[in-house]
Amino acid sequence: MTKICLQGFLYDEQSSFLKGSAQGPPLIRRAYNSSSSNYYAENGVEIAPHFLDDKGDFAINSYFDIEDITLRHLKGRSPLISLGGDHSITYPILRAFYKVFGPLNIIHLDAHADLYEEFEGEKYSHACTFSRIMEEEIGLNLYQIGVRTLNAEQLKVRQKYDVKSYEIDQWALINKELNDRPTYISLDIDVLDPAFAPGVSHHEPGGISTRELVRFIQNIKAPIVGADIVEYNPSRDHQGITAMVCAKLFKELSSKMLD
Repeated sequence: MTKICLQGFLYDEQSSFLKGSAQGPPLIRRAYNSSSSNYYAENGVEIAPHFLDDKGDFAINSYFDIEDITLRHLKGRSPLISLGGDHSITYPILRAFYKVFGPLNIIHLDAHADLYEEFEGEKYSHACTFSRIMEEEIGLNLYQIGVRTLNAEQLKVRQKYDVKSYEIDQWALINKELNDRPTYISLDIDVLDPAFAPGVSHHEPGGISTRELVRFIQNIKAPIVGADIVEYNPSRDHQGITAMVCAKLFKELSSKMLD
């Protein structure tokens, strides 16, 4: 029986505005296990704890320990979901995926492009994640959805790496481009409008709804080999609303991986 491998990283050292996302993984787990809901995704697939190979949460001393831990968990080539943590964790995670799968198609859902060459003097900032990924050719193609803060500097980098931009309802076009190749989904929870996910460090109005995001995940046809859910900041959450959103998205991503 295929299990979803799950790992969490208690890491927010590369956050540029507010800390707090390091506390996210255990609270996403708590929401996932909450008796206020159940373990079923909307397609009827049960994502119960015994279907998970949960490796636990990791406190990180050195940034690239994230790559080593992820590579260890990919040995069985099971689908792997990572909980963050700030968005900088995606770069070392995908370095590990590249060693196992080669270049991947990457779907990046986010309010921010994260394409600075460096930010505030830091090349590994969460604002630089996808510049690092694309300059190392870890991504075969990068598809960005939900970005609504693009500036001139990041636009140049987007053009440099031929990053593709889509709206959330253009999943049919995205599926055509993915062409059944192994795909990784990187989900920054602030892709959602703050009305649906207040528990993030960067409130960026004008985002998509939870329903639109769930529908998008449900309609992706390519095989999803990995995913992350990042930038949940419990210190800004209200009554655990965002934690429950993260838990729901975890179940939806898991059900797609088990298709």
